[in-house]
Amino acid sequence: MQLIFCLWALLLALFTPALLMAQPFEPQPPILLKRTEERIIIDGELSEAAWFTGRPARNFWTIFPTDSARAEWDTEVYMTYNDQYLYVAAKCYSQSNNFVIPSLRRDYRAGGNDNITFVFDTFRDRTNAIVFGMNPMGVMREALISNGGANPGRDFDEFWDNKWNGASKIYDGYWTCELAIPFSSLRFRKGDTEWYFNCYRFDMQANVQTTWNRIPQNQPIMSLGYMGSMIWDEPLRKPSANISLIPYLTGGYSQRFVPATQNPDYRFDGGADAKIRVAAGLNLDLTVNPDFSQVEVDRQVVNLDRFEIFFPERRQFFLENADLFSSFGTLRINPFFSRRIGVTRDPSTGQNIQNRIYGGARLSGKLNNNLRIGLLSMQTARDQSINQPSANYTVATVQHKVFARSNIAGILVSRQPMGEGASGRFSRVAGVDYNIASANNQLLGKVFYHRSFSSESNRNAFAHGAAVEYRIRRLSIGWEHQWVGDGYRAEVGFVPRRNFLRANPYVQYFLYPGKSIFNQHTFGVAADFFWMPQLGRTDHEYNLWWEGSMRNTAQWEAGFRNSYVYLFSPFDPSGSGGLELPAGTAYNFSGTGFSFQADRRPRFNWRIKPAFGQYFNGYIFSLEGSFSYRYQPFGSIAINYNYNRVDLPSPYSDASFLLIGPRIDFTFSKSVFLTTFIQYNQQIDNININARLQWRYAPVSDFFLVYTENYDAPTLNTKNRALVAKLTYWLNT
Repeated sequence: MQLIFCLWALLLALFTPALLMAQPFEPQPPILLKRTEERIIIDGELSEAAWFTGRPARNFWTIFPTDSARAEWDTEVYMTYNDQYLYVAAKCYSQSNNFVIPSLRRDYRAGGNDNITFVFDTFRDRTNAIVFGMNPMGVMREALISNGGANPGRDFDEFWDNKWNGASKIYDGYWTCELAIPFSSLRFRKGDTEWYFNCYRFDMQANVQTTWNRIPQNQPIMSLGYMGSMIWDEPLRKPSANISLIPYLTGGYSQRFVPATQNPDYRFDGGADAKIRVAAGLNLDLTVNPDFSQVEVDRQVVNLDRFEIFFPERRQFFLENADLFSSFGTLRINPFFSRRIGVTRDPSTGQNIQNRIYGGARLSGKLNNNLRIGLLSMQTARDQSINQPSANYTVATVQHKVFARSNIAGILVSRQPMGEGASGRFSRVAGVDYNIASANNQLLGKVFYHRSFSSESNRNAFAHGAAVEYRIRRLSIGWEHQWVGDGYRAEVGFVPRRNFLRANPYVQYFLYPGKSIFNQHTFGVAADFFWMPQLGRTDHEYNLWWEGSMRNTAQWEAGFRNSYVYLFSPFDPSGSGGLELPAGTAYNFSGTGFSFQADRRPRFNWRIKPAFGQYFNGYIFSLEGSFSYRYQPFGSIAINYNYNRVDLPSPYSDASFLLIGPRIDFTFSKSVFLTTFIQYNQQIDNININARLQWRYAPVSDFFLVYTENYDAPTLNTKNRALVAKLTYWLNT
């Protein structure tokens, strides 16, 4: 079996290059930019003559609900520039002014509200891009796209921040916006006369999504495989030296009450980040005594799985060029997971807490159009409360582009404990990935091999995988396999399971009904198999599903699942700490589920997802969803809930777990935001309150006030409490 998997991966690597050169749709006529000496006032009015000296982008294509028609409500994009700024403007026509604006919060996600997004591929590699966006109320967002934008959930990073300015204005039948983006906020080469560009817009009144350069409907709207061009009338001048210093001051109070009341801890501290442009596409990030207390708290989940749950990285220092470090392997066989640095778990609450970082440096970006590098080194402090020693984390990566949009990448990860409690223990991983992406994004794939080296045994210390997906308009076919040895240890990675072989084939078929209440139907079938050496097949899962969307933005999904699990270690499926099912037993069980997301345009919105069926040697019923009300444009209040009922035969435990809590998101203005979570998690008997007030008093400069408290649910006794204030300021030189 192992030999078959490896041969298949080799064939994939050798025989796909001819497919990788396929060309996308015929591109739109390029945008032409002309330099201006006119002063551009960013007020959303497009009153300056400079906007109309070049050639704009217009005649947008729809991508949803169809990809074969021009936009009924068109968009026009204008650009000009001077020595300091790239100026971008848009005129967005609409059938009325009944826009959907969920809140005034910066860095919104595009889905579910009216907005326009501008995508710039400054190095023309169709792999990485910078995103800027606006909505009709002038709310701004910026983000990074990596890996060609093939996977919206993984390749779009909205937590990245940068300094720029923008404004919008609403007129009768259309709205406009203007952006001033400093060249110092962009990465590009001296002498270039062309960038790749695309633009997409969500028009919620008509429930239509449009793009300037045409994209097939079965591709993500942010796909970099379908880009147009923007042409400069003069070669770009050398980027100015750009050094940004971001100092911070923080002060606060914290106190633990479990296992015993401890004295209050009053803290006053400071530190700084620095961003230095080393070359056109190469950036050096430095940090001294970083503090991440302002980062939004993780949402709690009910975990009935046998393995660890993944939470995404949200800390600003780790985000730019993050794909250079984090895109190796797969989400569940990842040799480097940045949240292992400076984050640990509080055993009294089960919540993630900070582990102090003394400092670090990160060099990342492009050496030339085909070669990218990354180097990261950070030092964490000792945490005596959980017996964790100080440690050094070092990561080195290199990535070289091949063919149209593919690349070969290598990584080396090292964790070296130091000082008291280190005991000479270390963990290292080296690996190579071949990432496959055709010019038109129809063919995607990956082959990787990683090996770990530790102070313990290095026998069977490998991880290998391969995947390929072929997408055309009505069909998507995919295959994935993985093979992880029992000796593979990636302590700085995310590898919740070892010692297995896995195969995962799947097929999806798409229907586009045309003129009806339905926009799209998707029918899918997938199988997932796991084997363990000496044990044979330990798991399988067969899935059938039908999902679709309606013209009123509602979405649904229905599915059937059959599972087989062989327990190679004892496991309590109730998640309650009761009697465990013995190792060496096997279970085959089936279930079904349904989900429905109501029309997102009304102010009251709801989502429901029931599921029920067999579960190991018993039964399970689950119900999750949310109710929300939007008090446009100032924010929303949502009640999220998740209920699980597990019934097992005697002597095994039954269990009922409820996870429920409101989220209050209130934006007093475009610069003052309040977010409050209240989460009751019955599985860990914890009530968590987290409130975060943010005031953006200057570009990319903030004041935060964060309050957190955890209670023991049965007694309402406080486990811990903290109040933190933090002030940051972005200085440019």
